[in-house]
Amino acid sequence: MLELLQAHHGLGGRDLAQRLGVDERTVRRYAARLAELGIPVAAERGRYGGYQLTPGYKLPPLMLTDDEATAVVLGLLAGRRLGLAADATEATLAKIRRVLPATLREQVGALEETLDFTLAERAMPTPASRAVLTLATAIRDRRRVTLRYRSWKGAQTERELDGHGLVFHSGRWYVTGHDHRSGELRTFRVDRISSVAPGTASYEIPEESDPVRQVTASLAQVPYAHIVEVILHVPLAEASRRIPPSVATLTETPDGVHLRTRAESLDGMAAMLAGLGFPFTILSPQELRTAVRRLAQRLLERTSE
Repeated sequence: MLELLQAHHGLGGRDLAQRLGVDERTVRRYAARLAELGIPVAAERGRYGGYQLTPGYKLPPLMLTDDEATAVVLGLLAGRRLGLAADATEATLAKIRRVLPATLREQVGALEETLDFTLAERAMPTPASRAVLTLATAIRDRRRVTLRYRSWKGAQTERELDGHGLVFHSGRWYVTGHDHRSGELRTFRVDRISSVAPGTASYEIPEESDPVRQVTASLAQVPYAHIVEVILHVPLAEASRRIPPSVATLTETPDGVHLRTRAESLDGMAAMLAGLGFPFTILSPQELRTAVRRLAQRLLERTSE
């Protein structure tokens, strides 16, 4: 809407609605939002009325050096690959291209066409930007929020949360904090939050709070078909370098490192354990022993071919 108002002296509500693909009520809401952002939009009623920017108002130009423009574009391209706000990324790239000088726009275009990543592109659900921003502001200000949340089973619940932090992990956004419904420290996927409203109650975040550790530990406890427990006969420091907290829980014991995790496929778990290169003892389930022997037999057969 702002771009249309900059390009035209004035536009009627119906005309704006058609160009934007929304109804006139939404246009009025957009105008109010622009005013909240400090952009003076004048609205005139009547047959020949409409919307226009206050005469003489100009947006400050976006001034970027070559290095700054390159940094912005690289950040957006990396964000798109990681799954960070993919929809907004395309629109932002288009706007950046429009304001760049012709030579720099050509060079940035060449960068987009030739740059590739070793990291596979992620097609993950993207949470609403408003939810992310509202949660971030509430956590910074230590304000309790009320949120509507949909579980992985589809159940809708309302919860009061004292947020501790936002974490972006493997293409998804998570928020951690004290959940008053369960009375426990919990982790929630932000893309499953349908609404979030800040309240007036305040709180303090415990000094020992570690949102990243909380998220990775929660992911390691996600329910799967099999609970796997193995003793790795290596020091804890060495095991920790190879096995991230989101994959398994590692605990030092007199016999070695106790690994506890969950798996859908025991054949896949056997391959993971073999790939670590550590000596290990299987505690449970007993079927994992069969899967390991099956893997060993397949490797022997391929070696002899």
